Amino acid sequence: MRAILVAGGLGMFFTLFATPAFIWLFKKLQWGQFIRDDGPQSHHTKRGTPTMGGIVIISGSLIGYFVAKAVNFEVPSISALLALFMMVGLGLVGFLDDYIKTHKQRSLGLTGWAKMAGMLVVSLIFTYFALRRPDDNLILPASHNISIFRDTDFSFLEVFGGVAGSILLAIWIYLLVAGTSNGVNIADGLDGLATGASIMAIGSYVLVGFWQFNQSCSTVVDNLSNCYTVRDPLDLAVVASAVVGALIGFLWWNTSPAQIFMGDTGSLSLGGVLAALAILTRTELLLLLVGGLFVMVTGSVIIQRIFFKLTKWTTGTGRRVFLMSPLHHHFELKGWAQITIVIRFWIISGLCVLLGIGLFYIEWTYG
Repeated sequence: MRAILVAGGLGMFFTLFATPAFIWLFKKLQWGQFIRDDGPQSHHTKRGTPTMGGIVIISGSLIGYFVAKAVNFEVPSISALLALFMMVGLGLVGFLDDYIKTHKQRSLGLTGWAKMAGMLVVSLIFTYFALRRPDDNLILPASHNISIFRDTDFSFLEVFGGVAGSILLAIWIYLLVAGTSNGVNIADGLDGLATGASIMAIGSYVLVGFWQFNQSCSTVVDNLSNCYTVRDPLDLAVVASAVVGALIGFLWWNTSPAQIFMGDTGSLSLGGVLAALAILTRTELLLLLVGGLFVMVTGSVIIQRIFFKLTKWTTGTGRRVFLMSPLHHHFELKGWAQITIVIRFWIISGLCVLLGIGLFYIEWTYG
């Protein structure tokens, strides 16, 4: 418990007080936000605002976690290191994308294929080590099974065999990582929107990890039928706490009017660590609820594109469901104030998290 509190506190302290220095540095380096010409007109006033704030978030998370472990004289677990690796690895992909945008002053950084290839490399490395580092009880950081609240009976290896099952498992993990990171990236369109939603979604894994630790099959005497077979759940809670603390401090400077943006460096890294926490806690499908806001805004983009292409193919003129996608831009063009959209979307995100955590607890109670 002490490590959880220390990690969150240090992460918040670092980003809250160090972010102004990063803002000054990024201005000196001319790492300013580039605004799309086809985006909402109100966004053009944000041109030149320092971006790549994900560097601050990642730094605060790493400092919070490793100092908390040192204070407790504990060695970092493989599960925690894997979650942080996913965060840093996807953060690097996002940094390359942001750097190209700011250096060449264009809306396109890395091509879509290059970005997905970078995610694939990070995901494959994560998968390799997550399935080859058992503890003394032979529990791996990740599982071969699809999971909701815990592992289900569906195992890729048992259903499809060794080689085919391993390939399909790697694809499954990649889809989770790519989908989550792109979801956070799409949500990062208004000041503080993705930051606040990420605080709630990642914060849910502080509760999940701590509860799984208290109900671990290696420590629980009663109710063994409902205990959790998860490796290093408490350390995963420490990671989640460090990230949440870093995000809270960053939100102070990222809320409207934002003085710094997280950029793809931040959104991809946050999506990566969120996906990693879901995989390592055996709650992959629960992520659809916990990250419900990210699912919603991503779904709006998919619906918009499919409907436009279908109507263009059938009628010759493409039509749109929304005034603009993602969904938050639709409400902007309807005249909603940005702060109104952000707060209402935060409420939706909070309700999704509460529903997910509630179902997680109900499954333990009645499962």
